[in-house]
Amino acid sequence: MYPSTILPAALCASLIYAIPSCAETVNRTLTNGYGSTPSDRHYINHTQALTVINTGIAKAIEINIPMNIAVLDPSATLVAFIHMDNSYVGSIDISQKKAKTVAEFNGLFQSSGLYNRSQPLPGSDLYGIEQTNGGLVVFGGGQPIYDPMGYFIGAVGVSGGTVAQDVEVSTAAAEGVGSTIVSA
Repeated sequence: MYPSTILPAALCASLIYAIPSCAETVNRTLTNGYGSTPSDRHYINHTQALTVINTGIAKAIEINIPMNIAVLDPSATLVAFIHMDNSYVGSIDISQKKAKTVAEFNGLFQSSGLYNRSQPLPGSDLYGIEQTNGGLVVFGGGQPIYDPMGYFIGAVGVSGGTVAQDVEVSTAAAEGVGSTIVSA
């Protein structure tokens, strides 16, 4: 390859990642890829995680349902957790696995995103997926968390009420840090 063709290719490659407004060229769910430096990485910090927890607690109190709320970073590592008074002990694991389900698939969908595809029905191409990765949860209550630029920074999982109540609290919790539940 001639040097004159290397420079434009390198320049184009660097521009793809330098211009965040080009959404079709930036993978906003790829947060800690090979060759990235700590300053390049996108992850939820402890202050944001506590905001997610506190917003979730406020919503749980508002609907009068004690909840377990877990916040994980993009690598599915626990950053913050609360077991509210009188919430179900069995829901501790469920809340963490809801968030883990979201994090292990790079925030591409909510925990309920696998439900229909995991059922023993014709056309269900992911039947049994909930048995993988040490256990996944394929019903509602796990939400991705995105930063203001639309990068996936973590996940929240909530358990303790009905699925609808868990979704209500997890959505409010994710939105507590200015996140939307869909990538930009």
